[in-house]
Amino acid sequence: MIKQQLLNRIADKSAVIGIVGLGYVGLPLMLRFAEVGYKVIGFDIDQSKVDALMAGRSYIEHISGESISEALGRGFEATSDFSRAPEADALILCVPTPLNKYREPDLSYVINTTESLVPYLREGHLVSLESTTYPGTTDEELKPRIESRNLTVGENAFLVFSPEREDPGNPNFTTRTIPKVCGGVTEACQEVGVALYSAVIDKVVPVSSTRAAEMTKLLENIHRAVNIGLVNEMKIVADRMGIDIHEVIRAAATKPFGFVPYFPGPGLGGHCIPIDPFYLTWKAREYGVNTRFIELAGEVNSNMPDYVVSKIASALNERKKSINGSRILVLGIAYKKNVDDMRESPSVILMEKLRDLGAEISYSDPHVPVFPKMREHSFDLSSVPVNADTLKSYDCVVLATDHDKFDYVLLKEHAPLIVDSRGKYLEPAGHIVKA
Repeated sequence: MIKQQLLNRIADKSAVIGIVGLGYVGLPLMLRFAEVGYKVIGFDIDQSKVDALMAGRSYIEHISGESISEALGRGFEATSDFSRAPEADALILCVPTPLNKYREPDLSYVINTTESLVPYLREGHLVSLESTTYPGTTDEELKPRIESRNLTVGENAFLVFSPEREDPGNPNFTTRTIPKVCGGVTEACQEVGVALYSAVIDKVVPVSSTRAAEMTKLLENIHRAVNIGLVNEMKIVADRMGIDIHEVIRAAATKPFGFVPYFPGPGLGGHCIPIDPFYLTWKAREYGVNTRFIELAGEVNSNMPDYVVSKIASALNERKKSINGSRILVLGIAYKKNVDDMRESPSVILMEKLRDLGAEISYSDPHVPVFPKMREHSFDLSSVPVNADTLKSYDCVVLATDHDKFDYVLLKEHAPLIVDSRGKYLEPAGHIVKA
């Protein structure tokens, strides 16, 4: 029986694992499978990533080159040759699911990757999609393509959705310790998927279908997006009233039940929270449902860079300066503290808005030495050093991402004007403006 043969191979670790997409999700997953003794083949269309990995180099800050070298020693291989897919028993898809310019789901990476694999699919393959997407993607888009190979999902091929839950830079959770949700197209698919992930994850949480698993991931991130939208709106109200919202949140967080602290910022960043709500709002329209609550939170969050710009303009104006012609240093361009992840970073939106208003923009980020090539954003900049002399040369310093590596005492002593969008400075000071 094909299912039992695959289960046996997973159990005795003779199964070969294929990870498709070697980024912030795929690379940690590869390391985990290699760590427990599986042969892993990593697939990526970016040859520079393949070359780096085969040379034992990492291109993600929190993943060490040593860990890549150890994986190579255990038999890991990276390749851009999708014709090697038959060598793998499981193919785990970890590719981006961004939005297009109309803020609609862009499934091109998922579909193109699947279609690149289809010619090489065989009996006994397990395909798992980990990319965040709307409910129905797995059975509407992947299942027909897999079955176009004269395979029958649930009988001689298996298909699951198991959403990634990576949190780059979080020291408290690892790939192994974050519980893994898994939903199969059929019961047989579910059994195989749970067996695969149970081999490397401490706790696997089965759900009844791929659609339930897809909706689970969206709920997790929409919950966060809506709550961040709430505190961002509260920040604006509190500011008008002369109240420090961060003080209020810290006080409210002392309640031991019924309150979870979320913190405002200059906007939403990362590969999930700014994007995922739109996947559900788009799909919901197919069912005649308007997701007004979710869309309102998205509107509030997307307006936050404009709010920060207005605070910068006001602070400079009080000093008889305009944004046009001012030298502005943006501190932190990763989307959150202590990582090098630039995806959907609100700092970049902030930089573009200030540049468009005529500011002379520089940035400093200890995790991003050179501004990377991005699909929609372009700056020919490198991180500048932060010291007493450089700080004094700027008209305004904008704290956009509160990395621990910044010297906040030095900043306070030598920057002529600080616009703090992260609530880092608790004590009031004449040259610090909270945004």
